Amino acid sequence: MAGYRPSDYPAVAVTVDVVALTIRDDELCALMVRRGQAPHLGRWALPGGFVRPDEDLDQAATRELLEETDIPADRLYLEQLASYGAPQRDPRMRVITVAYLGLAPTLPSPVAGGDAAGARWAPVRELMKARLAFDHRTILADGVERARAKFEYTPLATTLCPDEFTVAELRRVYEIVWGVSLDSRNFHRKVTGADGFLEPTGQTTTRDGGRPAQTYRAGSLRLLNPPLLRPNAPPEPPPES
Repeated sequence: MAGYRPSDYPAVAVTVDVVALTIRDDELCALMVRRGQAPHLGRWALPGGFVRPDEDLDQAATRELLEETDIPADRLYLEQLASYGAPQRDPRMRVITVAYLGLAPTLPSPVAGGDAAGARWAPVRELMKARLAFDHRTILADGVERARAKFEYTPLATTLCPDEFTVAELRRVYEIVWGVSLDSRNFHRKVTGADGFLEPTGQTTTRDGGRPAQTYRAGSLRLLNPPLLRPNAPPEPPPES
């Protein structure tokens, strides 16, 4: 059997991209940067860039997020989302990207840096109708769907809540991310009845309006069984061509 020869294979570059989501002004928003270089000069894109020879994927994602938006990765819950390797996804060369999903509440406004010409939080509903750089609309859609799906069988929704929150605030996170309205009594019964999902703080608040509401922290539960199934959501609007 012939030995491996690097010259037999074309060079392939590796990048990372981050789908960072938060809730701002009662809307699900994604962190975007405006490209300051070709290709796709001027288009909005997910934060990301090439992996350096001396760093692993997590280090590259952390560095690019900070360089391009001034938001430190330790402010977010981060997990690998998927890999994307269509041969023509980048016109410069063969590039495989590893995408990350990040979630956090109340993240600050980004400050563009590195090769980014701008940075902002943008409503996902607007981005899904826009022309983004590369295949970033597909990656963004996959990230949003990953979050929506994991809300069903994990307590991941609590990562979009403050450290202490009410059941009504948690329900609103589900409604915004899922794009549906939920019955308040049924939701309260399900989340408070799931052992380990929520941990009572022993405190109350009136910030929701009305009578004092009990506050909670995220509990130690990792999997919801039975899952909290999402209702049928309205269809997404068609994207712009």
